Amino acid sequence: MAHCGRFQATPMTRRDMLRHGVTGFGAMALAAMVGDCAFARAIPGLSGSELAGVGAGQIGATLPHHAARAKSIIFLYMDGGPSQVDTFDPKPRLTVENGKPFGMKMEATQFDNNGNTLGSPWKFRRYGQSGLAISDLFPHVGTCADELCVVRSMTSPFSEHTNANYFLHTGLGLSGRPSMGAWMSYGLGSVAQNLPAFVVLNGGLIPPGGLACFGSGFLSATHQGSIFKPSGEAVANIRPTEPDPSLQRDKLDLIGQLDRQFAERLGRNDAVESAIANYETAYRMQSAVPELMDISNETEETKSLYGLDAEFEGTRTYAMQCLVARRLVERGVRFIELTCPAVNGNDRWDQHSNLLKSHESNALAVDQPIAGLLKDLRRRGLMEDTLVVWGAEFGRTPFAQGSNGRDHNPFGYTMWLAGAGVRGGTTYGATDEYGYHAVENPVEVHDLHATMLHVLGIDHTRLTVPFGGREMRLTDVHGKVIHDILT
Repeated sequence: MAHCGRFQATPMTRRDMLRHGVTGFGAMALAAMVGDCAFARAIPGLSGSELAGVGAGQIGATLPHHAARAKSIIFLYMDGGPSQVDTFDPKPRLTVENGKPFGMKMEATQFDNNGNTLGSPWKFRRYGQSGLAISDLFPHVGTCADELCVVRSMTSPFSEHTNANYFLHTGLGLSGRPSMGAWMSYGLGSVAQNLPAFVVLNGGLIPPGGLACFGSGFLSATHQGSIFKPSGEAVANIRPTEPDPSLQRDKLDLIGQLDRQFAERLGRNDAVESAIANYETAYRMQSAVPELMDISNETEETKSLYGLDAEFEGTRTYAMQCLVARRLVERGVRFIELTCPAVNGNDRWDQHSNLLKSHESNALAVDQPIAGLLKDLRRRGLMEDTLVVWGAEFGRTPFAQGSNGRDHNPFGYTMWLAGAGVRGGTTYGATDEYGYHAVENPVEVHDLHATMLHVLGIDHTRLTVPFGGREMRLTDVHGKVIHDILT
């Protein structure tokens, strides 16, 4: 190769040769082979940081720390914060004192427009053998009551959407940290040969905080969320533009050649290697995604179960997301997050006014599809291997904002879990008589993350990466597994 007159080649030692040889494009090819065939090869006894040092986080799935209860997680993200006292945490005292001055000290609120006590406009009914109380907003989910463990004592340190979203998704209230999906991709890799380990099904609403909620932070970019639209299109173009697939392959081979030359001269560069890996994944997805989204082989009964034939457009949109989530689980994707559909111009579940109309239409969009997902997972034998999590960044106040809305409430709110050894038909924790503060078994977001990792076979204290001078993890220096909700 010709060089300019100022270039002087540096002799390569045997150590340099070995170092460069294991970090170039050839190693990425090895990663694909190891990830697709071995899936769970790891070096026993090594911590997450040591595994990162030998490249296990990039090469393939690592050996779980203990027996896993689940292979995949589906996170049903209710962007904006549904009201706990209107959904899964009934508070009769609110009904009795509706319209009266609120009987507790009010914490500072986002908009400082606090009104009187606001009783729920919806009735609660007992469902299933467990008699779990669920609002009339969710009659379909109510038929799955015996699958649910309702955690009524969630807390968060943030009452503003963006910071609370970062905290829920990454364990820190600022942008830049890896999301929980990225950590799970890093910790376990994927058993999906032609699909990424972390997929976001975008119903139309990206949460405040943006795509950083699904980012990989200081982990390799190969672990960031791949965003699909309900139509099956990806945000990044994966559709071939060449008339002959061999032309696309030639382009990727050329990129590989250039990368090898880059690695031989300058050593491994994560941005380049990740870009190559992502291009290769996109290449494989060109055939995998159309097949994933082709639901023609699903029975009409299954489509109707999810609500694909519903009159309400929001229901049809979310039904497709839930059905695709089940199909992703079947194909070995580790972490699937569903964002909310855009419904009639509603501002997510963020009802500072028009609580009655907006909560009803938001619930109408997701109720039947969620129930369909739970029932379909159960009858296909996938519920035991799949953890389903429902919830948001915070809840809402038991007193009114103005006259007909609710402000943000991070002091005590509700999420629920199902599947993967979760104790169904139960509640955990409690809020006070108004549904304002968690007063029994308060649960932090770090505890939720620790529990999600635990069911996947990962010890949250051992999945670490050296960054910024210390070992970093999803739960930072916090978090405890909520063993009481697991069988």
